[in-house]
Amino acid sequence: MSKLCLLLGDQLDLQLSSLRQLNKDSDWVVMMEVCSETNYVQHHSRKMLFLFSAMRHFHKTLLQKGYRSIYITLDAPDNQQNFQENLRIIINEKNINTLIVCEPGEWRLENEMYHWEEKLEIPVVITEDDRFLMSRQEFKNYAHGRKSLLMEDFYHMMRKRYSYLMENNKPTGGKWNYDKNNRSKYDYKTEIPKRLEFPPDSITLNIKELIEQWFPNRFGSMEKFTEACTREDALKCLKHFIETSLENYGKYQDAMLDDHHLLFHSRLSHLINSGLLNPKEVCEYALENFKVNNQEDLNSIEAFIRQIIGWREFIRGIYWLKMPDYLESNALDAHQSLPNFYWTGDCKMNCVSKVIKDTQKYAYSHHIQRLMITGNLALLMGIEPKEIHEWYLAVYDDAYEWVELPNTYGMGIYADGGILATKPYAASGNYINKMSNFCKNCQYKVSVKTGPDACPFNYLYWNFLYRNKNKLSKNHRLSMPYRNLERMDTTKLEQINKDSEDFIDSHCSRNLSEQ
Repeated sequence: MSKLCLLLGDQLDLQLSSLRQLNKDSDWVVMMEVCSETNYVQHHSRKMLFLFSAMRHFHKTLLQKGYRSIYITLDAPDNQQNFQENLRIIINEKNINTLIVCEPGEWRLENEMYHWEEKLEIPVVITEDDRFLMSRQEFKNYAHGRKSLLMEDFYHMMRKRYSYLMENNKPTGGKWNYDKNNRSKYDYKTEIPKRLEFPPDSITLNIKELIEQWFPNRFGSMEKFTEACTREDALKCLKHFIETSLENYGKYQDAMLDDHHLLFHSRLSHLINSGLLNPKEVCEYALENFKVNNQEDLNSIEAFIRQIIGWREFIRGIYWLKMPDYLESNALDAHQSLPNFYWTGDCKMNCVSKVIKDTQKYAYSHHIQRLMITGNLALLMGIEPKEIHEWYLAVYDDAYEWVELPNTYGMGIYADGGILATKPYAASGNYINKMSNFCKNCQYKVSVKTGPDACPFNYLYWNFLYRNKNKLSKNHRLSMPYRNLERMDTTKLEQINKDSEDFIDSHCSRNLSEQ
């Protein structure tokens, strides 16, 4: 009798807790490409290419390490296209007596797993995913009894726990957070480093052809695919980022450029979230190899560490603490359908068009592009939460529901009503102009507030505040804009609301609350 370990596409780590339960001589590993996972949202073709290639390369690694590994390709004739029925066949064929899985990253999948013991008539062991720096239960214990959960408090605790950037139990440099120093517009002088590129091998090229056949109409492009799909190449990407980009990451992390989608961002998130890199090793490699010579260096390394041990861990904790009810959140009663230009990029707003077309090309945007361009617009237009959630989950190669949903509902569109953020991240065109060069090449004028030439962000911002006055006016962090709204001329406000209604009606095909 043998044990069988199901390995998911975001669990590509030889140190995974479920793999550690196996005897290489008698037990089995199975990995599979199934339509139940490719189709629950319309995943970006490039995202699928990366994941399937990384999975197949990891399967090769498992075999080289002596594991008895089974791999079911998408087009395998006996592929039942879902986990449960494929597992049933293998359990019978291999005389399996125990199924082992590591905690998945999505509630829907874990809920499915809870039924496998009954349906497959076999013991199912779900092991803790200890790649994270805090377990689900530890976060639950941390959250218990707290009136509010603030990422900054959590981050301080994690810094102390792991002794990252700490000296004598105090933060290096005297402050915990240097985010206020990291809001510079790009200076157009600092050299932007080139990303490492890895020409696709035969495994990747075969998968590209498979995806073209099976999913010909999927969003996104697979052209010029040069992503790291192995651990060895992922480690090279980590080293390259530390050596070439981290020194400028902090200063320019909020900057956006019309002609460069990445700037100094690490582009490691999909490698970490898939398991090719471990978050703890990423932090420790950065801390060991990046020399802090000045305040800007400290700003950068602190910002990078905060994203991983603070934000990433906090987001994951919130997801598992609040699901499944969290998915149904709609605090601002938003019901507009997602505009078609989120899929095509055909939009007169240059910033929106550019970010979406880059998303089509790369399955990536950095966090400010997601938050302050596509997220901000969805917030201001009142897009139905599940529609924008499914878009974000589909189009980015680092998106899994545990990390995407709280970012979307909590930060992007304030659907959770303040569980994650203390205010909605709403902004007019002025912020975008301040942090980017998008406005220079736009058909709209960022300096114009209303009318056909006005930047839609300008009137949508005030219309958003007006529409949600009953829900948001008592938020002390919005007191200044609401005072300005109160003083606004009635005629101007009427024009703002008319322009906003016209814009929303022209781009949203339906109001979902009316169906």
